[in-house]
Amino acid sequence: MPATPAPARRLPLDGVRVIEFTHMVMGPTCGMILADLGAEVIKVEPPGGDKTRKLPGLGIGFFRSFNRNKKSIVLDLQTPEGRATAKELVAGADVMIENFRPGLMESLGLGERALCAEFPHLIHVAHKGFLPGPYEDRLALDEVVQMMGGLAYMTGPEGRPLRAGTSVNDIMGGMFGAIGVLAALVERQRTGRGQPIQSALYENCVFLAAQHMQQFLMTGQPAPPMPSRVSAWSVYDVFTLAGGEQLFIAAVSDRQWVTLCEVIGHPGLAHEEGLRTNAERVAVRPQLLARLGAILAGHDASELAAKLDAAQLPFAPIRRPDQLVSDPHLIESGGLVPMGTEDGGETRAVLLPLLMNGQRPGVQRPIPAIGEHTGEVLAGLAARRPRAA
Repeated sequence: MPATPAPARRLPLDGVRVIEFTHMVMGPTCGMILADLGAEVIKVEPPGGDKTRKLPGLGIGFFRSFNRNKKSIVLDLQTPEGRATAKELVAGADVMIENFRPGLMESLGLGERALCAEFPHLIHVAHKGFLPGPYEDRLALDEVVQMMGGLAYMTGPEGRPLRAGTSVNDIMGGMFGAIGVLAALVERQRTGRGQPIQSALYENCVFLAAQHMQQFLMTGQPAPPMPSRVSAWSVYDVFTLAGGEQLFIAAVSDRQWVTLCEVIGHPGLAHEEGLRTNAERVAVRPQLLARLGAILAGHDASELAAKLDAAQLPFAPIRRPDQLVSDPHLIESGGLVPMGTEDGGETRAVLLPLLMNGQRPGVQRPIPAIGEHTGEVLAGLAARRPRAA
């Protein structure tokens, strides 16, 4: 059932001001989540704008994907005036977000230790490659930590580590930063004090691999990469159908196995000797998958998908991201919506994957142009300064 369009209403973080010094993906994701939830997020960009705006190739969608609902101002932090203005902004904020290389914000006088000491109410969020420890001064990228943190090993086949096809650690690192902010805001209501928060790519990736680490601790056996895994289920794979179309199909119980055999027109297969239980089928999985593959090669993908859906069997078409922009569920459920762009045009935005009181946190502001709100924000600062006697 489609989510109800969001009427004008107070959002959970209305009244919370966030100053964001970020680029690329991790820090901007944190700021976008807070902005979607109603915070006033002021993105501080250098002269000429955040370089993420101009990334080519696979980075071309970064800025628009993670910077909606924000205001943009331009400050030159390489000048004393720019740094003084940035500090004045932080003084009047609830939250500050940054994700630059270790030591950079400290060199500008905007580091965690100095700011938290001067502004005890401040929640200071640093998104880094590594939490404090032997690796903390290393530079990190999503690809770096996927290799270090077990994810690339588990994703690719033996001897061919393969990074995930999107910026999983950058995005999740921003999510954990936002979770920390929400917890710190609640704690500040009790104590009156803010606190420093750190989120890191490496530790995020290790958290993703935690189940495989625990498997080793319980069994003493290293987990094999996913392409080499021993499946717990006999039918849990991608099959090629007529015309080269592909479907992922699963049968994770004996009842589902019987149903699947009926759907594909081979009910007797379910009752053959050695194929009646999942354990028996797993023992002959390669041969079974070959038989199923030969049967399914003659099926039309769309017709079979309809039958699998009607039978309530797990299945999925193999879709590319470009195909998702016309996905009926995303559109009709309100998860893919129009959004204004920095050049005055329009695109579509993927909203946060949650409902709050039956509604999706939506688009309140288009993508800002470079420095679009500089005058507004600086005028607000000037109005709050004490007047000379």
